[in-house]
Amino acid sequence: MLKLLIVDDEQIEREGLMAIIKDGFPDVVFEQARNGKAAVELVSHFQPDLILMDIKMPIMNGLEAVEQIVGDYPEMRFIMVTAYDTFDYARKAIKLGVKDYLLKPSKISEIRDTVGRVFKQIEEEREERQTQHQVKRTLDRIMPLVEADVVTQLLFDHVHEVHLDEMIHLLGGSDTKEAFVLLVQAGAEAATEQLYAGVKLRLRQMGKGWAGAMNGRYLPIIVFMESQKSFRAQAASIVQELLALPQLSGTSDCIIGIGNARQSLDDIRYSYHEALLAAAAGRQCQLQQAKPFARHRFYADKAAEPEREGVEYAAKGLEKQLTEYVRLGQWTAAEAAIYPLADRYEAAGMDVHQAEQRMLETLWIVFRGLLELGVETELPYYGFQIHRYSELRTETECLLLRMRRDAEEQLSHAQPDAITEVKQYIIANSHLDISLETIAKQAGLSPFYMSKMFKEQVGTGYIDFLTDCRVERAKALMGDAERSLKEIAYEVGYHDPNYFSKVFKKICGASPTDYRKALLGK
Repeated sequence: MLKLLIVDDEQIEREGLMAIIKDGFPDVVFEQARNGKAAVELVSHFQPDLILMDIKMPIMNGLEAVEQIVGDYPEMRFIMVTAYDTFDYARKAIKLGVKDYLLKPSKISEIRDTVGRVFKQIEEEREERQTQHQVKRTLDRIMPLVEADVVTQLLFDHVHEVHLDEMIHLLGGSDTKEAFVLLVQAGAEAATEQLYAGVKLRLRQMGKGWAGAMNGRYLPIIVFMESQKSFRAQAASIVQELLALPQLSGTSDCIIGIGNARQSLDDIRYSYHEALLAAAAGRQCQLQQAKPFARHRFYADKAAEPEREGVEYAAKGLEKQLTEYVRLGQWTAAEAAIYPLADRYEAAGMDVHQAEQRMLETLWIVFRGLLELGVETELPYYGFQIHRYSELRTETECLLLRMRRDAEEQLSHAQPDAITEVKQYIIANSHLDISLETIAKQAGLSPFYMSKMFKEQVGTGYIDFLTDCRVERAKALMGDAERSLKEIAYEVGYHDPNYFSKVFKKICGASPTDYRKALLGK
């Protein structure tokens, strides 16, 4: 339903225009005003779509009225009605955004054509706004899903080629911008689902970070550096905001680890590793009460702690090797690599407390590998202050054995055909908003483990596979000449036709329009 306001100081002119327009547009709702001032007062509650405004009127002329109305209602449209065909009037009207004008007197057909043309523009603009609003609502709904997927891809090096740039653009980030990772480690007292929801909502309100998927009690967050703030100031500010949340402020055992800033997202996974180590070191301090306990810890502070000169930190050379042993489930090899470290430290004369920290950091490498596999296990800590190397060896064996049991128990439950089920689920639901977490839940796997195993078994990332499914379905639908490309984009699962076109062209080497022309031409 369209609403039209006619403004003229002559009643006979108002009635005449209304009769002419009503005859051509019977569904339009009309109101009248006798001068510009009355029009300004009427607009606020009538809210017309179009105003036919005379220029020469007492009290307030038409151009003055348009100027006032446009300031409050920039989307409102005007047609000026005047007996004065002068350049000055036209120029000022155009500046104010007036769509057209009618000269008195005008033919009935000219009045209806002009009004009809503006009505059509109004309806097209209204449809466009509705479409944009729908797209925004859809994006608001799927952005948290996109956000978790992107963070997982970046931190665990499962990056897919087609989507990453576009997804980062949708999230409002840059792959070249400096960033760092915060890792929230929820304690035993925290309710993880409520914590996850609360942190994501607060980050969205602040607009300062992306939250990944919750893995056990760990929630990774990528934060982009602000140009006017130092790294420490920005990190401390966000940490304070998060720790003030009801889900965290009511618990005493939450730790936030902070990795160093990296120049681009290509290296952001290293900041994640640092954040994990920082959180782990913070938890160890809390348990042993070796120093005043803080609820957040910078990796840079941990890295700056003094080290014994001349003692090689053997775990650095073992990191890649241990990660591979854990991934392949080669626990005997992992044990054979870890257990001799205590002997090496003792032979080198290292203080047992420093050796304790080094052994813990080696065990944390194993823990990180399990975390990436989706195994939920307790972060390894020594429950008491180690005083002798014999205690260090015994406790290390116990902690490693516990992680091994957790891994073997949980991974044994993963069905061998789980990835086949994931593929079938994606094919059947490719047109829906399915996320990493949705797919993993369907298969009964953790998001990180599912993402890693999918790429290893299928040879491509799950989002690349999802994209291929959508593009193949789009190709099939393009054979129907009655369907528009916009309809096809929505039907195969894309809420933004422009985004669909970019993805289609990347995969097929031709735009959807060119591909369809070639297809229908054949």
